[in-house]
Amino acid sequence: MSVIVSLYSKNKNEIANFLKSFDKSNIISEDILEWKKEYKNPIEIADIIGVFADNNEKYNINMWISLDKDFFINVTDYNVNQIIRYLFERYPY
Repeated sequence: MSVIVSLYSKNKNEIANFLKSFDKSNIISEDILEWKKEYKNPIEIADIIGVFADNNEKYNINMWISLDKDFFINVTDYNVNQIIRYLFERYPY
């Protein structure tokens, strides 16, 4: 089972700039308004969620995650800690 992280923005370069700050090896188009990636190991998304939460004020981006098929959760300042805690409880490996 894989999990999905989706980023959305209304501004060009926002997603590209965020991803460059998160992962220097990640080369993507500058003008994308949507980015999606599947992760085989659900714990791996904790890193990008943490970076998103720490830099949320710098970028005009929305993050959604899917842990179960066709069910997406909006990551916000209010639920980010609970989401990360839930990841480690649900996938304790």
